[in-house]
Amino acid sequence: MVNPYTNKLLLAIVNRKARKIGHKVKPSTRKGKKLDVFNKEGKKVASIGAVGYNDFLLYKKKEGSKKANERRKLYKIRHNKHRNKKGTPSYFADKILW
Repeated sequence: MVNPYTNKLLLAIVNRKARKIGHKVKPSTRKGKKLDVFNKEGKKVASIGAVGYNDFLLYKKKEGSKKANERRKLYKIRHNKHRNKKGTPSYFADKILW
């Protein structure tokens, strides 16, 4: 499966979201992951997003805003236990991909 975040436009969009929380993203070097998250010093802190699954941006692009917002709501409910713990892959996925 091809990583959708090798597309420069999509990567620029998620990088803007990552900068808001003080991080940077690049397409992942880890097999099966979409993005690698780096801190201000350039140290890799997490790999997020499974290739083969959609996220908010991909749903919005493929199926429109209504479907994307519905999927975002369900994602946030499903991952509520871990998505607020700063520094975890779940936190970065929530803030950057959803």
